[in-house]
Amino acid sequence: MIFTDKQFVRWDDLDAMGHVNNARYLTYIQESRFLWFPTAEMVVARAEVDFLEPIYEGGRYFNVSLWVEAIGNSSFTLAYEVSGDDGVVHARVKTVQVAVAMDSRKSRPLTDAEREFLNKYVKV
Repeated sequence: MIFTDKQFVRWDDLDAMGHVNNARYLTYIQESRFLWFPTAEMVVARAEVDFLEPIYEGGRYFNVSLWVEAIGNSSFTLAYEVSGDDGVVHARVKTVQVAVAMDSRKSRPLTDAEREFLNKYVKV
């Protein structure tokens, strides 16, 4: 299953080059990830972005789709696509999340409930 959310591109997301600033893509996927899994106690350990086609327009929505690529002992990998309603993919992103015990701030194994949730979104 793939989760898809709409993220609004604000006019101030555009930089001096007239396109969405590269850092904003990470904000868009973060906001979508939180809507997808709001109770997760995790940190992002790695993020990589392939910028494919600039977004030159503010004041409109773009799609952020995400799915699970891999599940480890205490981490999982998410893949994302940022696209327009016209089907143009503007960016592909991958992040690795690590589950964290809030009391110790150290990594911990994923719970059975977390694994069950994540497995619903593994793209086959």
